[in-house]
Amino acid sequence: MSSFLLVAGATALLGPVIMAVLARRVLGLRIGAARALLTGVAGLLAAGVVGTPMGPQASRTPLVTLQLGAALLGAMIFLVLSEAAVGGGPVRGMVRWPGALRRRLARSRRYTRLSRIAVRHGLRRFLTGRSRHGTASPQEQAALARSLRLALEEAGATFVKLGQVLSSRHDLLPDVFTAELSALQHEVAPEPWPDIERVLAEELEAPPDKVFAEFCTDPLAAGSMAQVHRARLRDGRAVAVKVQRPGARQVVERDLDILFRIGEMLERSTTWGRTVGFRELVRGFADSLYEELDFRTEARNTAAVAANTALAGTDGREATGEGDPPAAPRVVLPRVHQELCTERVLVVEWLDGVTLNRAGPVIDARGLDRQRLARDLFGCLLGQIMIGGVFHADPHSGNVLVLSDGRLGLVDFGSVGRIDRMLRASLRELLMAIDRNDPRALSDALLDLVERPDEIDEERFTRALGRYTARHLASSGPPGREMFSDLFLLVAQYGLTVPPEVAAAFRALATVEGALARLVPGFDLVEEARVFASTELARRLSPRQLTRSLADEAAAVLPMLLRLPRRAERISSALEQGRLGINVRLLADERDRRFVRDIVRDVLLTFLGGLTGLLGMLLLSTRGGPRVGDSLRLFDVFGYNLLLISSVLVLRVLFTLTKPQR
Repeated sequence: MSSFLLVAGATALLGPVIMAVLARRVLGLRIGAARALLTGVAGLLAAGVVGTPMGPQASRTPLVTLQLGAALLGAMIFLVLSEAAVGGGPVRGMVRWPGALRRRLARSRRYTRLSRIAVRHGLRRFLTGRSRHGTASPQEQAALARSLRLALEEAGATFVKLGQVLSSRHDLLPDVFTAELSALQHEVAPEPWPDIERVLAEELEAPPDKVFAEFCTDPLAAGSMAQVHRARLRDGRAVAVKVQRPGARQVVERDLDILFRIGEMLERSTTWGRTVGFRELVRGFADSLYEELDFRTEARNTAAVAANTALAGTDGREATGEGDPPAAPRVVLPRVHQELCTERVLVVEWLDGVTLNRAGPVIDARGLDRQRLARDLFGCLLGQIMIGGVFHADPHSGNVLVLSDGRLGLVDFGSVGRIDRMLRASLRELLMAIDRNDPRALSDALLDLVERPDEIDEERFTRALGRYTARHLASSGPPGREMFSDLFLLVAQYGLTVPPEVAAAFRALATVEGALARLVPGFDLVEEARVFASTELARRLSPRQLTRSLADEAAAVLPMLLRLPRRAERISSALEQGRLGINVRLLADERDRRFVRDIVRDVLLTFLGGLTGLLGMLLLSTRGGPRVGDSLRLFDVFGYNLLLISSVLVLRVLFTLTKPQR
């Protein structure tokens, strides 16, 4: 009796473990101990459910396989359902359910509010894909653009920022939309000082009065994510302190989660959502917004742009004599106090000035040269893009200061763009092609910049660019804002895709155009770009620059040249002795071999699953045959076992095809 109890106890303990191991191996999953135990229990319950109707016959050998197969299938079904429910986590996934439920309820309330805003402004039919007629007339487009702007303003800070990003996307939206969205403003009341003081104390690990000699508690500017205060350090230097609002990250994460869901819905149900690529647009917007939430990133961005601007020599410095000290830069970037910068606090040098959108009277009162200021600003941004490779991605008039000494200042580097050396070379070729008004060179430079399809009619594309240059570059007078939108429309028409970093550069140029228009209405960007291209070409052709370029190229090519004689000797020797051959290794990459193995495995499992299921059905439908009991035929035993095997194989294939790739 004791030995029987011992065997039963061992079976009760080992049974769940064996079932969990088998189910996990068949499905190819890694699970925790708690979920493994639950999986084994589910398998044993499934075996009990199958064995109960069999009665005393369940202990017979032919029927044991049915119970084992049912146990394995039940364990696999439990694993599949739990994987869908908790996404691979063990009990800790269940522990997170209350918090996830609270977040889902908060998201549902927010989504309901956004839906009401969309309905109130007449946008629901465009979001659900039920709009059956286009908005071809200018009046309808203007009304829709205004409704969109009002809805985004009412939706809050995250959606206002999305609208501000869309306002510079002339490649995606008509001019009436970009013009309307460019007026987006979000008035935000400043955060109470006790809350800001608490953030400062948490981030700096000391009260503000211990870190700063003076701190103005009244904010100079209040945005949706942060607000700026003026302060003075212990050594007397004036600084600007940017403090993130409490709870800003939670608000952004909630709204971005909703935006991702809206983007997926728009791409699935609307034509314009698929055309715009709304999901990718939201992903890029989310990445930039997360960067803005970490002020340490902004501190690094500020230092990187300043270093690259100074290195490129495009900060508007005055020309000096050969023996004179370097002149002060015409465009100033603030220095960062890295030791005081944290995730939610940014401390930079104070630039004494007024923002460009309010500097008109100041410029006129001081008699500053507007044309000179515009050239300094545009030249600085072009140099950052074309030479330095790190540039201010949002140079609107609120981020440009007219300083007290008559120079310009750039602030707020939460969003920057980066372009590698190859793309910068293509952009310079693009500028030089514009300078020469050469459509073929412009076509070559554009095709180097974009991601091109496998087939493109380059001659037709070149002729289209010729018409574009004749319309925008060869006509008298400065080109209008439609120059950018027409270029992006032409690129999209031929199935070309603009890389995100290049699109960011064009967006920065389109954004700075608004700031330049405040200084000099009708400022000719193309003419100034031509001047920049000519100056850059002359600089690169100077003896000193040519010598440096040749030295760099020689340093890169020399190792290869030194290896050439030895390699040529090996090839000629192999050719002379008849040993020259070429080896091509198919599927040399492990990823390719894994891909082929997975396909072959799934096909074989599907075939075997279907075959065993078909054989099982045939056996169950066959009459007669030997019996293994009073009411049980041997064909029934084989048929049920084959059906269980088929179910296991088919479930394995379905799970492999549908499980998310991590």
